[in-house]
Amino acid sequence: MKIRIGVGAAGASATPGALAELVGSIDQLGFDSLWLSEVLTGPVLDPVVGLAWAAAHNPRVKLGTTMLLPGRNVLRLAKQLASLDVLCDGRLLVTLVPGLTYPPEREAIGVEPKHRGAFIDDALRDVKLSPLPVQRPLEVWLGGNVPAALERCGRLSDGWLPSLCTPEEAAAGRVVIEDAAARAGRSISPEHFGMSIGYAREAIDPATARTMAARRPRALELTPVGLPALRQLLERFIAVGFSKFVLRPVAPPASWRAELEALSAAVGDLQT
Repeated sequence: MKIRIGVGAAGASATPGALAELVGSIDQLGFDSLWLSEVLTGPVLDPVVGLAWAAAHNPRVKLGTTMLLPGRNVLRLAKQLASLDVLCDGRLLVTLVPGLTYPPEREAIGVEPKHRGAFIDDALRDVKLSPLPVQRPLEVWLGGNVPAALERCGRLSDGWLPSLCTPEEAAAGRVVIEDAAARAGRSISPEHFGMSIGYAREAIDPATARTMAARRPRALELTPVGLPALRQLLERFIAVGFSKFVLRPVAPPASWRAELEALSAAVGDLQT
C-alpha cells in the first residue's frame, strides 16, 4: 500500500508569494501533492485558477482539488479540468464534494443540500470534449460520509476522500462503498481510500473555534491538536486501510516553509 501525504492550503495561500513558497516546499520536502479546496464565501483562491498557476511554477508536484459540483455547468467544468490536466501533463487529482451547508455558503452555491446528491448523480456521466485529458480516464473521487454519499461513491467514483470522521467510521464507510460498487458490477482500488484532515499545531483560539463549529459541527471534536496527535491519528487510519491523506492546518501558518519542515519531521516518514 502506497501511503502518500498531500498538503491542503485553504486561505493561507491566497497570494503569489505564499503559494510559491508552499509549492516549492511541498516539492523540496517530499510531500505528494498540493490541494486547493473550493469555498465560495471563504478567503481562498478559485482552485482551477490557483492550480493552473501552481502547475506553471512547478513541473513535478501533483495538483489536487476538492471542488464543488452543485451549481456548476457540468460541461464547462469538464472542459476546465481536461484543459488543466493537459497543461500540467497529467498531474491533476480531482475530488468532487457537495459543499458546506452553513447559510452563507448554502446561499452562494444556490442548490439546497437535499438536492445536491441528485445533482452529482446526474452530472457524473460521459461527456465528449476536446482536448482530452492526459489521464484517460481522468479519475474522479468523491467526498461525503452520509449513507447516500457512500452509496453514490460506490456506484460512480474512482475513490473516496472524506473528512471529519473517525478511523472506525471511515472503515465502516469503506465497507458500504465497496458493497455498493460490487452491486454495480465494479470495484474501487484499495489504494483509493483517503482522508482530508484538518490539524492544529497548538490550542485553537476562540475565534477560529467558533468559525470551525459554525461551518462543520464536528470539526473541533475531530481536529487533532499538536503534531504528535496528528501522527497518532494518521497511524490509526493507516491501520484500517487508508493510504492517501490531505493535511490542512486550520490556522494560516506564518511561514509555509517552517510549517512543512515541522510537518515533514513529524509524519513524513509514514510515506512509502
